[in-house]
Amino acid sequence: DIGGFFFFSFQPLAKLNYFEQPQDIKQSDFFKLLEKYGRHSFLAPSQVQPSSSAFYRAGDPILIYFDSSSVLSTLKQPVKMGASGLCVDGNPAGFLDSKSTSCTRIFANLSKSCITDPALDAASYYRGFTVLKVPINDTIVQSMKVIYEIEFSGTHGIQSVSVRFKASNVSGDSGSSLQQHFTLHFWVSAPVLPGTLSHTLPRSGNPGYITGAPLLIANSGAMQHMSILQSEGDGSCSQFPRHTVQFGRNMRTGCKLSLSPILDKSNCSYIQQKLYEALQGMNRAEDLAITGSAHSTQAEEWTTILIQNCSLQAVNSTSGCMVPVTLEIQILWTKVGLLSNPQAQILGARYFYQCRPLKFLRTSMVPLTTVVTFTDMTKWPEPPRGQPQMHWKLPFDIFFPFKVAMNLEGSYRSDLAGYFFWILIMSSILCF
Repeated sequence: DIGGFFFFSFQPLAKLNYFEQPQDIKQSDFFKLLEKYGRHSFLAPSQVQPSSSAFYRAGDPILIYFDSSSVLSTLKQPVKMGASGLCVDGNPAGFLDSKSTSCTRIFANLSKSCITDPALDAASYYRGFTVLKVPINDTIVQSMKVIYEIEFSGTHGIQSVSVRFKASNVSGDSGSSLQQHFTLHFWVSAPVLPGTLSHTLPRSGNPGYITGAPLLIANSGAMQHMSILQSEGDGSCSQFPRHTVQFGRNMRTGCKLSLSPILDKSNCSYIQQKLYEALQGMNRAEDLAITGSAHSTQAEEWTTILIQNCSLQAVNSTSGCMVPVTLEIQILWTKVGLLSNPQAQILGARYFYQCRPLKFLRTSMVPLTTVVTFTDMTKWPEPPRGQPQMHWKLPFDIFFPFKVAMNLEGSYRSDLAGYFFWILIMSSILCF
């Protein structure tokens, strides 16, 4: 029988897994945390943009105006495109850009197209519009906004439709353009209790945020996607649509907002309100979802967005009215859970407005900037020193039975070889 016992010991594996308890972020903590974990900002010093030109410059598109439809457009010069040389009518004619173009048009029925096709109607090239001598002033009056909210529920179809309006006073001054904004917003109705519905959005992760997924915000309990300013083709600020903020992706946008009807020092509070609305959107964000699968009814899954506006900067300034020109959205996040499957979780967020005195806004077009930065505050555990080793603790004579058996087997083999040798000798003698 084999006697003795076997003992095994292993190094601890506690370092292979961890669960970081997120810390609460306060207003005073942001500067310390950003200094420790933040990187160099790509925010350039704000500069006052020069006013737009009051006359055509070389290469500028020539503007035309259709009086019947109140539409401002550009003078087009058809050009050919591709190897076939077919006509493209959307090419704008440039100021002081003298050139001749030719292209090919194809007609299935030339006699019919001669009557109905505007390209073959000489009047379409001059009638119904006037050419502007100089570009119009960048006076854009924000007028009525129409927002349709449509609630639907899977295969049950549309549940309800609501509409909201936001109107502004419009003057009849010449040289102004009028903008109207229309928005169609669909949202899913999810049952919470029998007979009740809740405004929900698709998840941005489960539970942690997925990189590139929209940030979830809430305003008075209604869930939305965080958005920032977007510029139009001419560089002006667009209220609709806006850029959606995506988790983990730093962003920077810039545009120009027209304030010509209200650019007056006596309207300080009104100008501030207009700029705040432009930077933060129509629906101001109040809370930010900590995880991508947050529910609007669970308060512990949301964190309040800290806001630092122009009021504090106005106290330290002697220049009078301070207006916001830059919005920095700073978001602190971390990874929690197991190392094998860490989950991204938001710790806190802050809206920080950079403000300037109103007297420095010498032009009607105010340049606005929005910057979004994500700061990773993950505290990773120390990696393990190596693979766990087994320490054997065995009795000193544990292999004694094996040694005895091997010795007996060796003696038996030697005796068998001797007997075989004598058999060979006797066989040889008898044979002779």
